[in-house]
Amino acid sequence: MKVSILCAIVLVAVIGAGSGAAGEENALLREIAPTGKLRVGVVFAPLGSAFFVTRDGDGKPHGVTVDLGSALAQELGVPFEFFLAPNSGEVTQAVSSGAIDVGFMPIDEERKGKVDFGPAYYLFESTYLARDGETIKTVADVDRPGVRVIGIANTTTIRSAGRTLKATTPVAVPSVDEAMALMRSGNADAFALSRDTLRPLAATLPGSRVVDGAFQATGIGIAVPKNRPAALAFASAFIERAKASGSIRRAFDKAGLADEAVAPPQPR
Repeated sequence: MKVSILCAIVLVAVIGAGSGAAGEENALLREIAPTGKLRVGVVFAPLGSAFFVTRDGDGKPHGVTVDLGSALAQELGVPFEFFLAPNSGEVTQAVSSGAIDVGFMPIDEERKGKVDFGPAYYLFESTYLARDGETIKTVADVDRPGVRVIGIANTTTIRSAGRTLKATTPVAVPSVDEAMALMRSGNADAFALSRDTLRPLAATLPGSRVVDGAFQATGIGIAVPKNRPAALAFASAFIERAKASGSIRRAFDKAGLADEAVAPPQPR
């Protein structure tokens, strides 16, 4: 009799514990994948980087954030789909409105008012690609009257360029493709973007150079809609696990970014 009672108590405890865990899992999924699939925002460009992804002939995205987004969905045990945008401003808006569940984007104060950020997986500097690398060699050389500066619309980089430039004003364009078309046609003199992205772009524009110096340093992080604490906690822990396990390092290497460093662990 006593054994039967003890078994019954243990069984109730196990069922209760399992129910609690299931409840927590369901609460997390309601926050981070409310439609039953994880909708992930990424930004595409002609050449890949630690942030930008590329698309194959079928339009399928490839790159670091694609690998991270699919790994996050795998940990959650849900299917995924990607929201592809030509700039990070569109991803910010999609996350903020709840149209997508997570996104990857540079961190700045304006965005912090619209989305909640987890830790950065990559740290970068913003600088300029100069079309005429002989006359524009430094960040200071860009800040002159008559220098036509462009940047990607609704991004932390163009906002920072606008704050730091005194003698000229950057003009916003929708995408990296359109920015490079303006540079090639001679209708722009300097293109504001992250240094790691500009280096391969410079190789496609003879006579250009990535100038010395930088006007901004920040990180690229994972973001979720505001007021989703369980989603934010899980996404943040995922990024830190991915750093510790080497999976972000492997994603960088797979993308041909062996010289780029993964952001350090977030202080506890």
